[in-house]
Parts: sequence; structure tokens; C-alpha cells
Amino acid sequence: MFEGVKALEAEYEELEHKLADPSVHANPGQARRLGRRYAELTAVVTTYRKWLTAGADRQAAEELAADDSTFAAEAGELATREDELADELRLLLLPRDPNDGRDAILEIKAGAGGEESALFAGDLLRMYTRYAERAGWSTEVIDAEPSDLGGYRDVSVAVKARGTPDPGTAPYARLKFEGGVHRVQRVPVTESQGRIHTSAAGVLVLPEADDDTEVEINPNDIRIDVFRSSGPGGQSVNTTDSAVRITHLPTGIVVSCQNEKSQLQNKEQALRMLRARLLAAAQEAAEKEASDARRSQIRTVDRSERIRTYNFPENRISDHRIGYKAHNLDAILDGDLEAVVQALVDADTQARITETGGAGE
Repeated sequence: MFEGVKALEAEYEELEHKLADPSVHANPGQARRLGRRYAELTAVVTTYRKWLTAGADRQAAEELAADDSTFAAEAGELATREDELADELRLLLLPRDPNDGRDAILEIKAGAGGEESALFAGDLLRMYTRYAERAGWSTEVIDAEPSDLGGYRDVSVAVKARGTPDPGTAPYARLKFEGGVHRVQRVPVTESQGRIHTSAAGVLVLPEADDDTEVEINPNDIRIDVFRSSGPGGQSVNTTDSAVRITHLPTGIVVSCQNEKSQLQNKEQALRMLRARLLAAAQEAAEKEASDARRSQIRTVDRSERIRTYNFPENRISDHRIGYKAHNLDAILDGDLEAVVQALVDADTQARITETGGAGE
């Protein structure tokens, strides 16, 4: 049983040797990729070795119990522990999203609902940044297009872990199920009659590329346009053309950035977003499962394609994919999102168990 883990154990030991080589760390991108894979395998190999030890100890206790019955209880306890470790190992060996160890880029776009939708996009941004704080991650707004009343028509934020996170705890692994259309029901600040309105905002979650060597962009494949940055109401923010729009000609992907003060900084941030989009697109083409997950995130910011509803009058949040409901919307919008995230992760794990008939051994 678990014969396939031996190959993973050999890979683990090889990675351990590579990471001990100082020259590897001269390339931060390569070091991150190796470190991420090493962290993934650490849990598998550690659990496998514990399972082997428990099995050997159980066998020894059974042999001793043949001559001394006092060892029978110990043998039973070790057998239970061996089974528990086997279950843990099966879960660890389930097919995993290769991006789960990555940092993430979230794009939040206002949709149906006008200014109220932009305010809701701002609420979502605050929810995710507060959740990131609770998780010990750092956040960085890459680009933002504010609205007149203090919300956002469009905002992109990078979420980064500190160090190499344990498997399943990286930003993309925890946030990837947030992709989709989020619907809000509340009385807008612009409503004078006290009527409840429904509006929506879209969230797109991308795994961030490690560096520019992981996703190479041919300069001949992009068109760069510069324009003048603008703030709420179209007011001029800069007197120079510092905002940058990049079009990737082969795919038609367009990204723009106007958040930084210089054209060079905006170009670098736009290329960062473009690399993340190209990384996701390349993996979609190669993996049907990834493609299905990606398509399910967001197609249009339309209320009919909602994944979650935030109902303010009832202080209720509902995730329509898994039937999750809770009446602590105020706490969730303040970043207490873990219960929702974990419910989605658990549902995905169960789906993978069902698809594979259990983990391979």
C-alpha cells in the first residue's frame, strides 16, 4: 500500500539537497518554486514515515502480545493510529491544483447597480484585505479606479504569503473559490425612499506568476498605449501620460494600470497582471479541470450568475454553490471569512474524493 509515495520520497530528498545549495537561491523565482514543491511533499513524506513507524510498532506489539497479553491494548491503539495516518495520507495524495501554493491577484469589478455596485466592490476589497491580515498575509493594491462616492469601479490587489506556506494555506488555495459574481441586497446610500436595492460585483482570482522567467512575454507580442490617469469624476490626477494599457496581441488580453506615479512603475504592474492572466490561460489550455474551474468563476457581472448573496437587512450571507448560510454578515465583511472559505475547501475536497473514488495508494 502507498507504493507510489516512494517516488515522492525520492523527489523530496532531491529537493532537500537542491535547497541546501546556495546557488539555487540566487534565482528567487526558482527558489520559490522548489520551496513550494518541497512544502507540498513534506506533509506527504512526514505522514508516510509516521504511518510506516506506526505499522512497525503495531507489528512488534502484536508479536509481544502473543507471549504477554498486556501488549494487546497497545497493539490495538497502534492499529487505530496506523489507520488514522493512512486516512491522512489518502487525503494528502488526492489530485491537487498545481497553483495551490501560489500567491494570488484579485480583480474586483463593479457591475450591475451603478454607484452602489462600486461601493460594494469597495466593501469586498476591505473584506479580503482584512481576511488577509487575519491570515498573516500582505496585500498590495496594484491598480484602482475609484468611483465618485468612495467605492471602486475596478480594483486589483495582490495577496502574498510571508515565507513558504504549508500546503493548502497559500493565498490562492484559500481564495480561489471567491471567483464569481457577488450580489448585495441593501438600502443604498443614494436611496432616499429607504428601498432595498440589488446590485452585483465580480471577483476574479488569478494565481500569481513567480517572476518574468516563468511566463515569458515577447515584446513583439504586446502593444503598449499610454494615457493620462484620472480619478473620480474624471478629474486629472497627473499632468503627464503615466497610465499604461498593454494589449497582448496573440490572446487579446488587455490590462491597464494607472495607480503608480510613473509610467515605468505602471508598466511593471501591468506586466505583472498580464503574466498572471497568461499563466492562468496557459494552464487552462493544458488542463481541462483547471479550465472548467476558471470558466465557472466569472463570465459577466450579471446578477443571474451569482455565487453568493450578502443580505444586509437579515445580516445574512448565502453561498449558493454549497448551500452555506450564516447570519454574521457584519463580521464576515470585517474579514471573518474563514468559516465560508473552509466550507468551500471542504466541499472541493469531498468532490475530489468522489471523483477519484478515494485517494490513490
